[in-house]
Amino acid sequence: MKTCIIYRKENEWYVGHIQEYPDYESQGTTLEELKKNLLEIYNDIKEGLVPDAKPSQVLELVV
Repeated sequence: MKTCIIYRKENEWYVGHIQEYPDYESQGTTLEELKKNLLEIYNDIKEGLVPDAKPSQVLELVV
């Protein structure tokens, strides 16, 4: 499986979300920690532990 992480640097933290689930953000002091935290959220969603999670759709736009 392949997915994208959208992130930004806020002071000492990397804050981000998985592209298809933008409502569920996490943070980490390193990018590796952020990826680990987001993978845990993703796994929880896929296991049905976050019943209201709905994936967003991605529309590519060429400009």
